[in-house]
Amino acid sequence: MQDFTGVPAVVDLAALRSAMERLGGDPAKINPVIPADLVIDHSVQVDSYGTAYALEKNEKKEFERNGERYTVLRWAQKAFDNFRVVPPGRGIIHQVNLEYLTPLVHLKEKEGELFAFPDTLVGTDSHTTMINGIGVLGWGVGGIEAEAVMLGQPYYMPVPEVVGFKLYGKPGPGVTATDLVLTITKMLRKHGVVGKFVEFYGPGLASLSLPDRATISNMAPEYGATLGIFPPDVETLNYLKRTGRSDEQVDLVKKYLEAQDLLYSIHKPEPLFSSTLDLDMGTVKPCLAGPKRPQDQLFLNEVSENFRETMRQTFIRKKEGGVELARDSAYLRWLGEGGAPVEESEAFGMKEAKKVDSHERNFRVTHGSVVIASITSCTNTSNPSVLIGAGLLAKKAVERGLKVKPFVKTSLSPGSRVATEYLGAAGLLPYLEALGFHQVGYGCTTCIGNSGPLPEHVAKEIGEKDLTVAAVLSGNRNFEGRINPLVKANYLASPPLVVAYAIAGTVNINFETDPLAYDPNGLPVYLRDIWPGNEEIRETEKTSVTPSMFKKEYSGVLEGASLWKELDVPEGTLYAWSPTSTYIQEPPYFVDFPLTLPLPGDIQNARVLALFGDSITTDHISPAGDIPADGPAGRYLISWGVDRKDFNSYGSRRGNHEVMMRGTFANIRLRNRLVSREGGWTVSHLKGEDFPPEACEGIPIYDAALLYAENDIPLIVLAGKEYGTGSSRDWAAKGTFLLGVKAVIAESFERIHRSNLVGMGVLPLQFKDGENADTLGLTGKESYDILGIEKMEPHGELIVRAKDDNGGETEFKVALRLDSAVEIEYYRNGGILHKFLRDSVKKK
Repeated sequence: MQDFTGVPAVVDLAALRSAMERLGGDPAKINPVIPADLVIDHSVQVDSYGTAYALEKNEKKEFERNGERYTVLRWAQKAFDNFRVVPPGRGIIHQVNLEYLTPLVHLKEKEGELFAFPDTLVGTDSHTTMINGIGVLGWGVGGIEAEAVMLGQPYYMPVPEVVGFKLYGKPGPGVTATDLVLTITKMLRKHGVVGKFVEFYGPGLASLSLPDRATISNMAPEYGATLGIFPPDVETLNYLKRTGRSDEQVDLVKKYLEAQDLLYSIHKPEPLFSSTLDLDMGTVKPCLAGPKRPQDQLFLNEVSENFRETMRQTFIRKKEGGVELARDSAYLRWLGEGGAPVEESEAFGMKEAKKVDSHERNFRVTHGSVVIASITSCTNTSNPSVLIGAGLLAKKAVERGLKVKPFVKTSLSPGSRVATEYLGAAGLLPYLEALGFHQVGYGCTTCIGNSGPLPEHVAKEIGEKDLTVAAVLSGNRNFEGRINPLVKANYLASPPLVVAYAIAGTVNINFETDPLAYDPNGLPVYLRDIWPGNEEIRETEKTSVTPSMFKKEYSGVLEGASLWKELDVPEGTLYAWSPTSTYIQEPPYFVDFPLTLPLPGDIQNARVLALFGDSITTDHISPAGDIPADGPAGRYLISWGVDRKDFNSYGSRRGNHEVMMRGTFANIRLRNRLVSREGGWTVSHLKGEDFPPEACEGIPIYDAALLYAENDIPLIVLAGKEYGTGSSRDWAAKGTFLLGVKAVIAESFERIHRSNLVGMGVLPLQFKDGENADTLGLTGKESYDILGIEKMEPHGELIVRAKDDNGGETEFKVALRLDSAVEIEYYRNGGILHKFLRDSVKKK
């Protein structure tokens, strides 16, 4: 677990203990029965950057903001068995797992005999799949499911299809593992692998290092698969040695894999797959993905035109006797983001940028300016080849006298302290720092939206000119509103390209034909002039990365720095809830808990809280980043005396349901089709003298949900394809439940979010093929009955009846997405943890 999902998991376990005591049971029985590791990596934020003191300042600020959260984690470390916590500042969960935690093969004594068995895991982060690169079977699950597994509940899933992905050839000059994974992501999204396993095989595996494989496995959520696994082979054994695992452990792994015929070889017969596709890695070209989806691959010569086309389609208005609307939907989106339509003569503002003074340096910020350039994320910082590549490119750039544009917020946040060791050993850190890429922390930072605020003068210019600016990061996700509230265009790229775009200062550039910059002599410098060769990278890695570095950095990984050790930690089996805490509150799920199983009936006279289109992510449903002061969550914190500067992020407040339910559906880029404005808004369909028109049009979704709850009106959500895509964010389901939503009807669901909805007792329903809200003529203004719930069966059908205000009625069938008998039981109990608690009390 990581801390954004781990804190709410610990809070739920503590709440179960409190409930168990109230119900007369033994609270100590609520305890993990299998080993659980929690790595604190999601809380560090890039407040300070571009200086040698950035790391120290950010770590200090991290503890100032999160001391209360960290205290509950230290309490849990003492209160629960089988529970380890890796303190802040040690690295990113998946990288720590890859480099240190996983043994690949376990030994366990049973009845006097030693048994060897392979490592497997489920994790509360969707990028848990990174461990597939070393051959460990593991994937991301919702926090709710993970809690149940920790408590000894079985993990159920339908037997998946397995898609074979054959790799052959080898990457060409200048091609990185990032380019490879973005290519694979596009291919697999097109192929369709949601709910399926992907297994990589073929002669091409021999040309991929294990970190390359881990990069590819990491982005399984982005290509839609449950996992993307590489079978263990000789390279796997070599990686264990390179990362400082003991000779005894490596020998055990080798013998076990050989005995079980699990050691992959190209000479073995090819496995049988449900379907296959293949890729000649020699055809892969350097690329990025963006501006808002990881599967939207762009080659270097396409980025500029893609950005311009995005501007044309979304923002440019033709002037023919006034401003003419290109598209109603695009115009409404423009209005939702502020400003007015731009006339064609402004040419996107590319030539009309305003000069801004910053510390006596003049620069221009305009559409397409790169204001964030971040080397971040376990996806890439676990791979020495791309980090060293970035360092070598920085070295060549500095030697040519190049500098980063002063409006670019630069940062380097590796997922492991080992990365700093080998960059230092290679002599590359000074060159990265010369370009502003100083260490800012060892955690997820920009990749998960903890990019921190932009400099005030840059933010002011973006706001005043309504600019569409860009971020370039070596992350794995670029959904709208995720990286920074002021940045609308986000591009995923390899670490060397991150450095290159920081120097260029714009995405409105074609690196194949345009100079990256000009040196002090006025000579053009092209990307190809400073791009390091593959052999140069390999030789540097060979001489700079050693097993002793891994042994040194992981020797005291559980100890933590002085700030961690100095925390005042409470003791006891039960957690002492504080009614005044704004970080940790006992959730309401188990308060006044009925032991008698409730009888689920049909849903009657429900109203639509929100009507969405396709690809609504868990970021849209439950944001992780900034908490706006003028939103329901911000107003709540202010009412408790929290200063704006101390709001922290939604992710850090996940131990407090009061904040999180107010933040549900509060993403500033959310588009609810019930209203014309962008953001967390809806309409209320309540009528009568108690509900004046001004209270029912364009109100915050949370406020509307309260009105419905006060009148005992159930709610539903209507959505399109890929509902709940993205992070394994349990609060996307918890918040939905707490707002009073009883069912979500969508064209399709992403795997983890569907499971989370079931785990919270929210009914996932799927439109029949070829049907959706539009084809059925649904406006979201109707009232809804959902019939047949009492007699439902796995994969069965329910009837939905929509009634409009004029007496019209539309009836249609939906597929029940409770996929097993046990999920029916979870739903009937009100959720998976509710069932566990009832069963536990009965056993007492």
